Amino acid sequence: MQKIVPCLWFDGNGEEAVKFYTGIFPNSRVTDKLLWGDTNPALKGSLLTAVFELQGQEFMVINGGPQFKFTPAISMYLRCETQAEVDNYWNRLLEGGKPMECGWLTDRYGVAWQIVPDGLIEMFQDKDPAKAARAMQSMMTMVKLDIAAVRKAFDGA
Repeated sequence: MQKIVPCLWFDGNGEEAVKFYTGIFPNSRVTDKLLWGDTNPALKGSLLTAVFELQGQEFMVINGGPQFKFTPAISMYLRCETQAEVDNYWNRLLEGGKPMECGWLTDRYGVAWQIVPDGLIEMFQDKDPAKAARAMQSMMTMVKLDIAAVRKAFDGA
């Protein structure tokens, strides 16, 4: 059992969001649902909360209402092994969303995602400050990250 589970607050479209996310990530499933009951007759039978897994990571959604909105202050950091994986997740999560700089996007629900290829952070932490700076400068010019282009800058090519 996962001790800390991120809870995402939605304004009535939490069930739609769960379907969207579980449709993108392999090994995903809904594990629990709680529907509104008699305490809220106007919403009776609609989703109040759901617990779901994305690649084994547990999340919870709550249809809490319009009081709170997502901001990039909290984001989903998605590690990708290949450029093809970066491209796939970028394109799928961006459907109806908005691209941001440096590998970030906001999906159609306002949830911020960082789509990050493996090896990027290691380049930024390289012992050679010139190589690390070139990699960082290259990344800072991008919207969707291109690991080959960052690696080329890192190598000084």
